[in-house]
Amino acid sequence: MSAGPAPGPPAELVGADGVVRCAWGNTAPDYAAYHDHEWGVELHGEAALFERLTLEGFQSGLSWLTILRKRDGFRRAFADFEPSRVAAFTEDDVARLLVDQAIVRNRAKIRATVTNARAVTALDVPLDELLWSFAPDPATRRRPRTMSDVPATTPESTAMAKALKRRGFVFVGPTTCHALMQATGMVDDHVEACFRAGSPPVVP
Repeated sequence: MSAGPAPGPPAELVGADGVVRCAWGNTAPDYAAYHDHEWGVELHGEAALFERLTLEGFQSGLSWLTILRKRDGFRRAFADFEPSRVAAFTEDDVARLLVDQAIVRNRAKIRATVTNARAVTALDVPLDELLWSFAPDPATRRRPRTMSDVPATTPESTAMAKALKRRGFVFVGPTTCHALMQATGMVDDHVEACFRAGSPPVVP
């Protein structure tokens, strides 16, 4: 007796374009593009990593879609995330950014960005080296089978948050740090059925 065809992927993983991806990537075209081309892609470089750390902090309490759609505005507002330039921001710059509609106008998060830029410039190791030192061995991690299996924090993200706080960073809790690790390819949290699981991103 035939066992019949294997079951297909859960409906929430199948996008309107027929692509099987992590469910959140199917909720808006901006998310699909970010998921397919960027999320989970290995990222290096001081400015690039400082940008992602900053944006993950700004996302706290908000939709990541809001941040994605304001990313160009953030880059203009924060000098393309060059830490040495942001570290030199003054209270006049904070006041300027608080009326900049191209970004999320949150005084605490704006000041945190300046604080973190100064922390980057004071590091005794490159930011790239510091952050990537917390990336776990992929062989030790089990790929999430469903979206509910995707963790919000890990021992590595908790350790990263503690290390950053010791070095003067703020707005860098374990959840923010794990989101950073997911976004920059330090971990691969694409679910099993997702076309990106263990695969390179789609070339735009």
